[in-house]
Amino acid sequence: MDFSLGDRLEELLGRVRSFMDEHIYPVEAEAIAALDEEVRPGVAYPEIIVGIREKARAEGLWNLFLPDEEHGAGLTNWEYGMLCEEMGRSPVVAPMAFNCSAPDTGNMEILAEHGSDEQKERWLEPLLNDHTRSCFSMTEPEVAGSDPTTLQARAELDEAAGEWVINGHKWFTSGAVGADIAIAMVVTDPDAHPYGKASMIIVPTDAPGFDLVRSVSVMGHDKGPGHCEIRYSDCRVPESNLLGPRGAGFVIAQDRLGPGRIHHCMRAIGTCERAIELMARRANGREAFGGPLADKQFVQDFIAKSRMETEQARLLTLKAAWLIDTYGNQHARTEIAAIKVAAPEVALKVIDRAIQIHGGGGVSQDFPLAWLYAHIRTLRLADGPDEVHKMTIARRELRAHDPAAAG
Repeated sequence: MDFSLGDRLEELLGRVRSFMDEHIYPVEAEAIAALDEEVRPGVAYPEIIVGIREKARAEGLWNLFLPDEEHGAGLTNWEYGMLCEEMGRSPVVAPMAFNCSAPDTGNMEILAEHGSDEQKERWLEPLLNDHTRSCFSMTEPEVAGSDPTTLQARAELDEAAGEWVINGHKWFTSGAVGADIAIAMVVTDPDAHPYGKASMIIVPTDAPGFDLVRSVSVMGHDKGPGHCEIRYSDCRVPESNLLGPRGAGFVIAQDRLGPGRIHHCMRAIGTCERAIELMARRANGREAFGGPLADKQFVQDFIAKSRMETEQARLLTLKAAWLIDTYGNQHARTEIAAIKVAAPEVALKVIDRAIQIHGGGGVSQDFPLAWLYAHIRTLRLADGPDEVHKMTIARRELRAHDPAAAG
């Protein structure tokens, strides 16, 4: 494994850093407030973020996540991961600025991979080129989100009308407020194998029967694009809105999860770096009990632990990305599961130490640490809770050392 940047990636990283220094950090708090105040049905982004996005597109810093050079930057997973780390220093605004925010990235990837020509023209092109957003509608309140084989939302094909009729109850449909489309994972073949029951269907958010009930309050926050409760009530969409083959919902979901977890985890590493920077600056500039905080042994312990843990998490995440690039998702399953646990855990530890060094200010909105903590905490649940990933790691480890399984 060789993670030397090379001239092209180093130049691209430098451009991303410079853009963030000039256009994102100075207005970060204002942009986050505008997301809460301006986003609503029909408005995907506030004006201030639209302006930043226009600048990023003009500078060629756009759709950096796509591995094909037709639509994106043509980067490998580990190379794009390095850009994700930089964006993770401002994990709400920066990904939006470069059109690299979740769940749009995953939705665009599966539309590019599995969408028909008609679907790509109608749904993918606006996501790639305009100021529109999408959402991913899978989790349901009545069943465990960690076990998607228990999904209850149904789509039945009305062959006479040539339409899917969708009925179901979803929540934590992230980004639904202001989104143009939802990609809904619903049961289309209830008698099939547990992993062949579900399909993905594209649902315009203005379709009759698509009811955005509310934005669920998450860590006390329910504004902006939201994490939404949705009811599908006899929601009809054309048969052609089926994404990929019928019954292939789980296969398509796996296509978006591996790279998506790299993106999430490298952004978490970037958040670590910002927290360490804020911690060190505070320690150097603040005096208490007769001297700088930086001279206190417990502060030095905080900073040293944070640096060591961040480096470990980064290397594990880059290894997982390299395995995906070199051998494919299947050969990186243990590492993908491991980083999904390790990176958010480390980020929360680092941010918590930074909050502690900032004292009361750390939990206020005068510093970015409190909202960074709330943002990262959700990652221990998004794309599968820690416990499910640990179970995956343990099962693979146990099989590797089981003579009966080997036989």
